[in-house]
Amino acid sequence: MNKKILIFAAISGLCAVALGAFGAHRLKELLSPQMLSAFETGVRYQFYHTLALLFVAFAANENKMLNRAATFFMTGIILFSGSIYGLALSSISGNTWIWLGPVTPIGGLCFMTGWIFLIIYAFKKQ
Repeated sequence: MNKKILIFAAISGLCAVALGAFGAHRLKELLSPQMLSAFETGVRYQFYHTLALLFVAFAANENKMLNRAATFFMTGIILFSGSIYGLALSSISGNTWIWLGPVTPIGGLCFMTGWIFLIIYAFKKQ
């Protein structure tokens, strides 16, 4: 088990629950339907990759491929979900942080790269 990955996954899961509840109960009144949908996408992808991190945390055992997958999943959560949260929340003030827009696809590429490392791990696993 990789304790650092597990701790990150636990914190990420906690944050995803809190942000999901915040979005469902408080942001409905503050965000446009389009921005609320984007925010919900950020929460959903954070949850998916938090669950993947839990798997990796318990299977890692110093495996390079799994540790790389975890690194890309964690980076993806921060860049993809984080940039969506920033875009959505900054739109409340009417001063949307559009500079975050290009960060989102980089986070998506990190997610995909993490999955590629899981595929490589699966093929190499004896």
